[in-house]
Amino acid sequence: MHEPKDIVINTGPLLALIASFNDLTILNKLYKRVFVSREVILEIEAGGSSGFGVDVFNKSNFLDKSTALLSISPFLQNALDLGEASVIQLALNNNIQTVCIDEAMGRRVARLNNLQLTGSIGMLIHAKHNGFNFSMTEAIENMKSHGIYLSRNLIEYALKQVNEI
Repeated sequence: MHEPKDIVINTGPLLALIASFNDLTILNKLYKRVFVSREVILEIEAGGSSGFGVDVFNKSNFLDKSTALLSISPFLQNALDLGEASVIQLALNNNIQTVCIDEAMGRRVARLNNLQLTGSIGMLIHAKHNGFNFSMTEAIENMKSHGIYLSRNLIEYALKQVNEI
């Protein structure tokens, strides 16, 4: 299995993984430490009208959940939403090389800051390549049934990467 490392994860990927498996333990098996900024915690705890994912998130005691709000650089504050900005700032502050962000602008800004990237689908592909036994097709359908948008190209790419096409 791939040597685990540290990662900072955004709201969208956390909710996508919860939608996929109704669980986050896959993160505990893939990474040494999984950091969640206070800003992302607040976004998840706000939960929208349905409160989707809040219980699963709160029960995931292996997550390294920050207790203090970050001082976020003006550039990040102006370029991104608060969750993405906090993920990148937390990674930079703690010399964490990898972030998990799904949104295009957040990914671009992470690259500009020389951070390694993954996203929801990237994590699932990584898990399959490291011996986790689940159906990528089913995980994607679960995401879609919870309103998570995935492009046709991304779905086809994911399925090809894990030999489900």
